[in-house]
Amino acid sequence: MNGRMERLYKVGQLAEAAGLTVRTLHHYDRVGLVCPSARTHSGHRLYGEADVRRLYQVLALRQLGLPLEAIAEVLNGEVPLEPLLTRHRDHVDEQVAAMRVLRAQLSTVLASLRTTNHADITDFLALIQKVTTVDETVRKYFSQAQLAELAERREQQGEDSATRVQQQWQELIPRVQAAVEAGADPTTPEAQELAREWMSLLERFHGGDSGLRDSLYRMQADNAARIQAEYGGPSPEQLEFIRRANAARR
Repeated sequence: MNGRMERLYKVGQLAEAAGLTVRTLHHYDRVGLVCPSARTHSGHRLYGEADVRRLYQVLALRQLGLPLEAIAEVLNGEVPLEPLLTRHRDHVDEQVAAMRVLRAQLSTVLASLRTTNHADITDFLALIQKVTTVDETVRKYFSQAQLAELAERREQQGEDSATRVQQQWQELIPRVQAAVEAGADPTTPEAQELAREWMSLLERFHGGDSGLRDSLYRMQADNAARIQAEYGGPSPEQLEFIRRANAARR
C-alpha cells in the first residue's frame, strides 16, 4: 500500500466539479448508472475515484447522444460499443442531411423575400409548401443525403435556373416525340443533337454523380406510366430513341 488516502466527494461537491445538478446525480444513482461507493454515518452519498471515472464515461457517452439505458448496457459489458456507435453515427448522418435540406429551403425562402417588395401571407405559405413538400415517390428512390445534395444544388443555381431547365425539358420532349413518330434514324446528326441536349439536361440534375443518376433511372423505370401521364414524358419510346442516339455519338 502506498498509504495514499482516497478522496471522497459529497454529492454537492461532485455535482459542482462536474457541472451537473445534484438532482442529476441522484437520478443516476436511482437508475444504477453511477452509484456512490460509500455513505456517511448519516446516510449522505460519498463518491470515490472509481465513481468519478464512471461518471466521466457516462458523460462522454451522453455527449454522443446515447440514451441512459444504452450507456448502462455498454458500461456493464452487456453490449459492445462499436455497433452502438455505428448506429448512432448513421442517425447523425441522417440528421446532418436533413439540416442541409432545411438550410437550402430556408435560403430559397429568404431569397424570394429579398427580391420582392411585398409578399402577403398567402404567397409566403405557398412558397413554404413548395419548398418543403417532397413527393413520397421521390423519397423511395433517393436517400436523405441525395435529397440534401439536390436541395443545395437548387439553392446554388437559383430558382431562375431551375425554371429554365424545366422549360427546356418542356420544349425538348415534344421534339423527341416528333422524331419518334416520324421514324427518324437515331444515328443521324439531328438525332444525336437531341441526345446531346437530353444528356446535358440530365447532367444538370445529377451533376455527374452516378448514384443520383442511377436513382433517377430507377425512379423513371418504375413509374414510367405515371410520369408520362402527369408530366408528359419521357415515354419508353423516347428513352429508347435517346439511348440509341446517344450510343451513336460515342
